[in-house]
Amino acid sequence: MLHQVLIKKLPGTEDIPLPTRMSEWAAGFDLYAAVAEPVELKPGERALIPTGFQMAMPGELEAQVRPRSGLALKHGITCLNSPGTIDADYRGEVKVLLANLGTVPFTINRKERIAQMVFQRIPQVELAEADELPETARGEGGFGHTGRR
Repeated sequence: MLHQVLIKKLPGTEDIPLPTRMSEWAAGFDLYAAVAEPVELKPGERALIPTGFQMAMPGELEAQVRPRSGLALKHGITCLNSPGTIDADYRGEVKVLLANLGTVPFTINRKERIAQMVFQRIPQVELAEADELPETARGEGGFGHTGRR
């Protein structure tokens, strides 16, 4: 099933590419920095980077903003609150919260690919309050409950 997502470029961002799939089977659309001037992220710093567009998607979708693997591996650049969720009813500019976990400053330039956006279908869910829950073998075992491996 094909879902149509409407993209609106913001004034002054005509030179910024629309979100782009970089290969035929890519799950994500690369997002581009729409910064007016280069932004330097020093180690440990974070910045909210504009992408220059707004969008409208069907109610059964969400968009997730995720790090680009190359930036993470080579420079320690990642997205905080990852994956960041964009709800179907949000109409503001899409922005990316980047952080530098590396050891040297990193400069974000205009039109640079900074993150990727993946669309997911959202199931219809109804929460029901209960006094008791069914038992499972795992029970309340949480973080690290199965050991190191």
